[in-house]
Amino acid sequence: MSADLGTAALRLLDVHRVHGEGEAQVHALRGVTFAAHPGELVAVMGPSGSGKSTLLTIAGGLDEPSSGVVEVEGVDLTALDRSERARMRRTSVGYVFQGFNLIPALTAVENVALPRELDGVRASRARREAMQALEEVGIAALADRFPDDMSGGQQQRVAIARAVVGERRLVLADEPTGALDSETGEEILRLLRARCDAGAAGVLVTHEARHAAWADRVVFLRDGVVVDESGSAPVEDLLGAGRLG
Repeated sequence: MSADLGTAALRLLDVHRVHGEGEAQVHALRGVTFAAHPGELVAVMGPSGSGKSTLLTIAGGLDEPSSGVVEVEGVDLTALDRSERARMRRTSVGYVFQGFNLIPALTAVENVALPRELDGVRASRARREAMQALEEVGIAALADRFPDDMSGGQQQRVAIARAVVGERRLVLADEPTGALDSETGEEILRLLRARCDAGAAGVLVTHEARHAAWADRVVFLRDGVVVDESGSAPVEDLLGAGRLG
């Protein structure tokens, strides 16, 4: 699948990210050009330290590139100040963290509604949208339960509901199944796939080929560089040839 960068929900163009200075410099990303489109789930693979999580944090506006362009729905994140980027994250970007990042003192529905309330949506509407998102991920019955009273899989479903609530059309997931058993992990991937099939763009960071199989396209990173994309070499071939680890 060729990427038409002009129609992308997410667009990175010649993005570099350098940490530190002088001899301590670490080049996390080196000239990465990458795009994800509405209706498309893209998997990002590569060995530890290849830049996968850095790519995701920059795509979500949680970190800034050292140089290059990062656009979400046509808006250049590098041109926004911190408060404007935060607003963009709340309204356009859903981020599924590996560690869930739920607030223990809030119930499931309150966790999901929080970003909408922070964006100025009335509490009643935010709760209604949160309930719809919880229903979408199949745990509306647990709306009033606190995170500590839920299993890991249930907490991750809440995290995904929070990532897709409202009008956000870009979902970023960083190893979302890492702490889950295989059956629950497959359910989480099925949910992400369904969200993309409904029109969102999704980016999934994963180290497992069976999870990447849910994606429309696979991007391979090594040492901060895109070394291949699916279509030119199957995931198993790259893994077997030692190019990803």
